[in-house]
Amino acid sequence: MKISLTIIKSLLKQFIYWLIVFNIFRIIFLIYHYDLLKLSKIHIKEILLVFVHALKLDISTAIYILIIPFIILFIQSIYNHNIFNKINKIYTIIILILYSLIAAGDIGIYREWQTKLSYKALLFLVHPQEIYKSVPALMFWSMIIALIIINILLFLFYKKFFYRNVLKIKHNIFFSLLFFIIMPIIFIIGIRGGLQQIPINQSEAYFSEHQILNNAAVNSGWNLIYSISHNINNINKNPFTTFPKEYTDDLIKKIYTTNGDSTIKILTTNRPNIFMFILEGWSGDVIKSLGGYDSITPYFSEIEKEGILFTNIYSSGQRSQQGIACIFSGFPAHPINVVTHHQDKFSKLPSLSEKLYKNGYFNLFYYGGQLIYGNIKSYLSYFNFNKIIEGKDFNASIPRGKLGIHDNFVLDKIFYDIQSIKQPFFLTFFTLSSHSPYDYPYSKKIKKFAIENDYINAINFSDMCIGKFYKAVKKEKWFNNTLFIFISDHSHGSPKNWGIYSPEYHKIVFMLAGPTIKREYQGTKISKIGSQVDLAATLLPQLNIDASEFKWSKNLLNFKSPEFAFYAYEEGFGWVRPYGYSVYENRFDRFHYFYIDPAFIDKKDSLTIEGKCYLQKVFQEYMDL
Repeated sequence: MKISLTIIKSLLKQFIYWLIVFNIFRIIFLIYHYDLLKLSKIHIKEILLVFVHALKLDISTAIYILIIPFIILFIQSIYNHNIFNKINKIYTIIILILYSLIAAGDIGIYREWQTKLSYKALLFLVHPQEIYKSVPALMFWSMIIALIIINILLFLFYKKFFYRNVLKIKHNIFFSLLFFIIMPIIFIIGIRGGLQQIPINQSEAYFSEHQILNNAAVNSGWNLIYSISHNINNINKNPFTTFPKEYTDDLIKKIYTTNGDSTIKILTTNRPNIFMFILEGWSGDVIKSLGGYDSITPYFSEIEKEGILFTNIYSSGQRSQQGIACIFSGFPAHPINVVTHHQDKFSKLPSLSEKLYKNGYFNLFYYGGQLIYGNIKSYLSYFNFNKIIEGKDFNASIPRGKLGIHDNFVLDKIFYDIQSIKQPFFLTFFTLSSHSPYDYPYSKKIKKFAIENDYINAINFSDMCIGKFYKAVKKEKWFNNTLFIFISDHSHGSPKNWGIYSPEYHKIVFMLAGPTIKREYQGTKISKIGSQVDLAATLLPQLNIDASEFKWSKNLLNFKSPEFAFYAYEEGFGWVRPYGYSVYENRFDRFHYFYIDPAFIDKKDSLTIEGKCYLQKVFQEYMDL
């Protein structure tokens, strides 16, 4: 038998074997939780789709596992010895046992936690006796015996149909070299889920409004390794701990203390439709009223006349997935990691969409790109969105750029779809065209800037799309009962060329507008300092909905609420107060920026202490979720 056929067959068979193993444990998971499936009245056709949507993550996981067998087979193609067959067999047994333990852990915890196994499992393994004590003895030993039997059967299945000794083959240096060069390329493509810009993550497997099906589709091994790799350095220690916990807790409580309620009621109704524009990368520098350039966003300036513009709002993070968590969960961005990446964490957060859903709203989310970025689709799917539309859901004939469908075409679809949407609705449109590579389908109109000129033109295009849409929907029946929210996900560099850590760089857009704003407040500007995390506590009281779950959020329409904004970057923070700001990096123990109003010189030290405490508290809560 030719060496090439023997080696390739061996690798391919092992690949198929692991795909089968993953699906066997997936079937066990679904059978074990049959009562939950029955309770949710899930149709068998939707259950079968689990196996389709699981495929990409399964392939990625299988290829990760095959890296060692690939190396063994490469060596065997040059130097053949039976010891390598034994090593491959032992390796398979070890990985099989490890994967079965992970999958069994998923099955065991799901009913209680409603999430997949995460890095926190490591903390429980430190005290295995507690696990034993918390499970009835009969059940515990039954599961152990069942797991042993399953592993034995799966290994015998492997030996019978998939394992083969690689012996007595003629060596071929040309094939060995080709195998060594080509296979890693195939492996890389398979691991990242294809040639697309964004590598796969858990969102790739999400397809259903039933979370149990989404969790069944996510590969257990892939999910746990991802969770560990993103949290291993912070399992037991908060790297931003500076002060005793009691001191930090007391200071943060004091910072958030509000002396009374002077909230103004700005809406004409308690149950308006809500149409939210999440503005991709819109910096405050693109809005004239925020001290930005003139003529870049003329349509936005027109809508301002019907709205309340907040003029001192800062982005909590620097990435879209951070902004999404800030906007919907009121949870601040923090260094090192992002909460949307981990279902076991974000599932414990409150959500604006969930609150509105429970109060009768029909929730929709539209985006022209791929929501696997930053695991955003996984996050949104968890929090009661009735309908999520992304780039792949659009007709193939619609023109698209490198990242997806541009804003004008998405708004066309929204205009059509909204005619049949149940009211009241909460519709979110996440814009795309102002994201690089700025390949929107119109010529550039603005040519006066030496830097960030493409970005400025993209904002101008996005503004035009929004303005024309807003003008068109004024003729629709639903318009008069609708509140429009405009809020940036994060900021972006502008021709003003602010330093990336500076407060000016992080200034963003936030406006409430539309016909449901009382006439006496239309055209108002509010200078209170805040960030995206303040949306929930600002909006929900206007709807007479309790916002107390959003403990990091403050009401910007209550003029007695405190004024501050926090933003995070790689290993530091920015802290903004009315009397100054501190931008500090823990890693190097240095200030990037610091300013204190001379009239408040007595608060010089507290400006940095508050920021350090805020970061310590936020990161600790992230760890504890």
